[in-house]
Amino acid sequence: MFPRCGGTIGATLTCPLEVVKTRLQSSSVSLFISEVQLSSVHGTKVTHVTPGPLRCLKLILEKEGPRSLFRGLGPNLVGVAPSRAIYFAAYSYAKEKLSTVLEPDSAQVHMVSAALAGFTAITTTNPIWLIKTRLQLDARSRGEQRMSVVECIRRVYWSDGLRGFYRGMSASYAGILETVIHFVIYENIKHKLMEAKVTANTDNDNQAVKDASDFVRLMLAAATSKTFATSIAYPHEVIRTRLREEGNKYRSFFQTLSMVTKEEGSHTLYRGLTAHLLRQIPNTAIVMCTYELVVYLLNG
Repeated sequence: MFPRCGGTIGATLTCPLEVVKTRLQSSSVSLFISEVQLSSVHGTKVTHVTPGPLRCLKLILEKEGPRSLFRGLGPNLVGVAPSRAIYFAAYSYAKEKLSTVLEPDSAQVHMVSAALAGFTAITTTNPIWLIKTRLQLDARSRGEQRMSVVECIRRVYWSDGLRGFYRGMSASYAGILETVIHFVIYENIKHKLMEAKVTANTDNDNQAVKDASDFVRLMLAAATSKTFATSIAYPHEVIRTRLREEGNKYRSFFQTLSMVTKEEGSHTLYRGLTAHLLRQIPNTAIVMCTYELVVYLLNG
């Protein structure tokens, strides 16, 4: 119950960052923030300057009002609990089974377990995240009727049928690489910390203090591993958002990757990274620490 409440609070507090990140990733960002577009014509070349997270946040507040910073929060709250439950259940199950055929607690076990867990969670929850993204991209001025979840579901179904709810899933599968990198680095750091603890732990009277400090170290390990993994694999986030937009301009992972790079430059693949890191790193640290605490308590 407490982890779920923590996840709900975390998702609510960081929702504005999620909205800003999604807007910066989208193809409509230059249309939405037309007043900050700077065009310099050199022959036939036109250059558009995209604002940073703070400028984008300010423009959303001015044009749409504070409520828009919490667009998509409903689907996010609905999806975060089952998604994490499915992920960690699949990860633990795969890790347990693979440890019987591969070297226990090895990098191979962690990589394959993380990949299988990511694949399972993505496949089962993609429709929820697609609805969330569509709602976050619904940029309507103050006073205009905002798109509801029901209307969004209807629009997706009318335009693409059931398969429309699985747009962007190929990019999410590519994002499994981020999960694999994150868990491999995390498990490696955790292993090193445990070894250091065994070496230094000679005073049993301080055992409780050391156990408490272990979870702080695990949070730092999770934050470090997530930062590296996200920075390496971030482009899949931009491609996924483009694939989930309305319209048929973006059709597949590699076609979208090629089109975005060709039309807007390779730097576009990292738009919104700052907002993403500010939201994702503390969340990941809390989630991983909670997971380790639950495993510790269950194992007695």
